Amino acid sequence: MKTKDYLGRIASALENIAEALETSTGGPVSFELGEAEAYHWQGESGTLLPVPKVSRVPLEMLRGIEHVRDVLLKNTEQFARGHGANNALLWGARGMGKSSLVKAIHADIGEREGFERLVLIEIAREDLDSLPQLMRAISSNSARFIVFCDDLSFDSGETSYKSLKTILDGGLEGRPDNVLFYATSNRRHLMPRDMIENERSTAINPSEAVEEKVSLSDRFGLWLGFHNSDQDTYLSMVRGYAHYYGLVLDDEALRARAIEWAATRGSRSGRVAIQLIRSLAGEQGKVV
Repeated sequence: MKTKDYLGRIASALENIAEALETSTGGPVSFELGEAEAYHWQGESGTLLPVPKVSRVPLEMLRGIEHVRDVLLKNTEQFARGHGANNALLWGARGMGKSSLVKAIHADIGEREGFERLVLIEIAREDLDSLPQLMRAISSNSARFIVFCDDLSFDSGETSYKSLKTILDGGLEGRPDNVLFYATSNRRHLMPRDMIENERSTAINPSEAVEEKVSLSDRFGLWLGFHNSDQDTYLSMVRGYAHYYGLVLDDEALRARAIEWAATRGSRSGRVAIQLIRSLAGEQGKVV
């Protein structure tokens, strides 16, 4: 065999090996961003799946969370103008509109002028290990991206939080300038209290063991707390939803139904309120 042919085969084999390693280790991926304004990140295949219609409610429908709404809206507006902005952790009570707020703000900004293109990408908690791969793929795009993880938390033995920690702050690559990370969680520190206590009791250096995981939440520039609503706020949500969807019901009757509905579910929240509205709409032959 001629030396030239032999070297050529070696070069070809090395190229194939390099391609295989790049794929298996989450190397660079390239794609043409479509016209959709929202996508699901498929970590296993390294692709973005367009979402033709996002399930969301108008921003003005979200009641009882005015303060956190205004803070997150301002932060997102700054980012969509190409200015400085922070990653955000929306934490607290279930059903109080954390994920709804992220999607509503994204839609609100998309409908107004004066902003750069803003794309929402949802990533599942199970795909966080592939987050660096996603960041590399979108970092050179002219659009601006909100990478959104809903219901983020970590249990004992999980290590995927390290990929997120590196992206949020520190690390060699860090977070691209055109990307923000928004997450929702029922836990302020993204891990259960008993897990924190267990780390303290079993680690050689308890403070360092806990610090490594708790410090993840410190890398979010914004901590926005969502708390259970009182009865007046809950009733305001119900009335607002009923008005928005054009339900015909006497105010006293609506109030009585709302209180009974909340009592049977043991909580007052935006989720409970909209569930009642769906039930009432069905009784009146309407679709919500």
